[in-house]
Amino acid sequence: MKISYDSEVDALYIRLIEGEHECRTVRLNEEIALNIGPNETLVGIEVLDAKQVLGRGNLPPLVLENVPLAPV
Repeated sequence: MKISYDSEVDALYIRLIEGEHECRTVRLNEEIALNIGPNETLVGIEVLDAKQVLGRGNLPPLVLENVPLAPV
């Protein structure tokens, strides 16, 4: 999983599956979209206006709970 943030457009992208995938986009609302790949696999989540949507002006800290980390 990779989380990236583009401050120029205030967009956050959470990539759940690495690599190139042909996806269709499902918009949940104006700010949040899901990228759905082959076999209805969730590939990524895009959040526009991320500071407002996620943190009322500031991006919140990232907290991982019970998430096994891959060896480096």
